[in-house]
Amino acid sequence: MSIKIGIIGAGGMLRYHAAGFKSAGAEIVAVADVNEAAAKAVAAREGIPKAFGDVAVMLRECPEINAVSVIVPNKFHAPVAMQAMNAGKHVFCEKPPAMNVKEATEMAALAKAKNLTLMFNFNNRARPESFAMMEYIKQGQVGRINSAQAKWIRRTGIPGLGGWFTNKKLSGGGPLIDLVHMLDLALYFMGCPEPEWVMAQTFNDFITDKNFKGPWGIADVANGVTDVESACHGMVKCKTGQIISLQISWAEMVKREEVSVVFQGTKAGGLVQRLFGVDGIDATATDTCELYVQENGRSVNRSILVPPDETMGRTRSAANFIKTLEGTEAPLNTPDQAVSLMRIIDAAYASASTGQPVQC
Repeated sequence: MSIKIGIIGAGGMLRYHAAGFKSAGAEIVAVADVNEAAAKAVAAREGIPKAFGDVAVMLRECPEINAVSVIVPNKFHAPVAMQAMNAGKHVFCEKPPAMNVKEATEMAALAKAKNLTLMFNFNNRARPESFAMMEYIKQGQVGRINSAQAKWIRRTGIPGLGGWFTNKKLSGGGPLIDLVHMLDLALYFMGCPEPEWVMAQTFNDFITDKNFKGPWGIADVANGVTDVESACHGMVKCKTGQIISLQISWAEMVKREEVSVVFQGTKAGGLVQRLFGVDGIDATATDTCELYVQENGRSVNRSILVPPDETMGRTRSAANFIKTLEGTEAPLNTPDQAVSLMRIIDAAYASASTGQPVQC
């Protein structure tokens, strides 16, 4: 199958998607963005033949496209992905899957009805550390994972004040919905159990304080809306009895940015971690992958060495989409898993609002 890609959205993640698609042998035919000038600039930089200011025009004038990449603000994930699927295109969509579980369910149902592949950029599943850890898990060396701690915390990491990231109508929420990766990775390591209930609390102490803005993201918008949380803490109880605690923040009084999943299995515990020297700057980060076991009456910590990947699996995740379409790899994620994740996100926000545990 010859894969010809149309990219929707000219934002910063495009370079990772493009690199991944190209590495897997796909051809990028066109890019579309409501800011046509941005689309043309990205097309020139990436060597993409065509640029458009309208998705519908791209789909109409480039019938050879059989798959699209969706890189737009969260509010538009579902409508744009479904527009593409209704045109018969496979879809690789940025995270989060949608604004809520209702939209994610509609996306999954349409993909099934159209017999199309729908995948999401849960790129941390594609990190070398995650591939290595999954080998140990699949081989049975970890046993049943009873509990996990999912953490993506920042001290100064608000991605722009007043822009779409901090506008709930455009983003769906703050760091809880933005930094879903470690919650997703914990679920992945645990075998994607079905969630039962969530207890969570959000905090917004620093969300309008420019001292907590990160070194990347989008420009501040004067008089823009900033109505999302700055941090969320909570717990997920799964129907299997497995539990996940979560700590997610853009702005919180912590030492440094930490991206990690720690888990406790019946045979071994484990850690996949990225620590940042400067919040939001990948070049300052160090990665760790470890297993914790008991051997010969002793506590043994195993360091798992893997090649470094400054992209945090972003290019490898995009490559997996192409390989899935070609049938040479299994998909790293499925629409049903995305729906399950959004159930947790919705329940966490509902729990924070009500002060009570909420069924998923």
